Amino acid sequence: MNRKTFVQSSLAALAAAGLPTAAVKARATKPELPAKLPPFLKPGDMIGITSPAGYILREGILPAATLMQQWGFKIRAGDTIGKRDFTFGGTDAERLNDFQKMLDDPEIKAIMCARGGYGSVRIVDGINWSAFKANPKWIIGFSDITVLHSHINRNFGIATIHSKMCNSFPDVWDTADPLQKDTIESIRKALTGERMQYAAEAFNSLNKPGTATGALVGGNLKTLETLAGSASDINTDDKILFVEDTGEYLYSIDRMFWNLKRTGKLSKLAGLVVGGMKLKQDPLDEQFGRSIYDIVLEKVKEYKYPVCFDFPVGHQIDNYALRCGTPHQLNVTVKSATLNSL
Repeated sequence: MNRKTFVQSSLAALAAAGLPTAAVKARATKPELPAKLPPFLKPGDMIGITSPAGYILREGILPAATLMQQWGFKIRAGDTIGKRDFTFGGTDAERLNDFQKMLDDPEIKAIMCARGGYGSVRIVDGINWSAFKANPKWIIGFSDITVLHSHINRNFGIATIHSKMCNSFPDVWDTADPLQKDTIESIRKALTGERMQYAAEAFNSLNKPGTATGALVGGNLKTLETLAGSASDINTDDKILFVEDTGEYLYSIDRMFWNLKRTGKLSKLAGLVVGGMKLKQDPLDEQFGRSIYDIVLEKVKEYKYPVCFDFPVGHQIDNYALRCGTPHQLNVTVKSATLNSL
């Protein structure tokens, strides 16, 4: 059997036997915290895979589909898997229709976005959210999928999962890096309702100590900046904000943080979590002269809330699943930094 045939038959045959569901109590501490939690997944539930942004080959989702089947879930590959319209996973209409079908299908309990790239903002305003609001399901992804996280959180108060996507699953699970496996296992934990606990392993002395409780919101910094003033603009009041980015120069990160500050998104935070920042090297004749830590601390120096750097989230191997919109506690001391779901 050739690989293409194997992929197609494997995707068609994925079925489930599974894992127990752990109960979680979401303790809201402020009335504006999202109260709507999609049902946690149980054995036999179905996960749909679609590409609202960049394209992916059918072979590209097989490791993720196979592992999630081993977790006990059924898998349904969307029509956009294997499609390509230049950089996109199909035309805008095809990506919108595929995402809409998965939102409206009562058999699908969670939707994993196959990859990021670019494209979610081109379809978000065309989505009919009626069925989703009535019967929420988990939306999973990060990077460009920040558009969906922010839009859903702001408009509907429904929790979502910020995590790795299909293109980050290892081809061979047994020989994969232990850290990579741990981060991918965190997706299963987030989906099935386990309590989520995280620690910034490499403690940064520039962290600002303190304790904060609030709903967790955030995502890709550049994407959040582009949503400012739109119907998908993030609401950060009394929230714990997390941000990450990749492929940007220091001056660009500085500009984005000025945007957050000037639009009032830093003034009423409960806490700030800065994840991975994979930067472009400044040209030798145009050195910015300030570190990422300098950039952030300059913008939040007058605020009293805790700030944590080097958190394990972002375009990096240690990118753990986060349940966006749900209550968390951030605890930063002189020796450690932890973030725990409540």
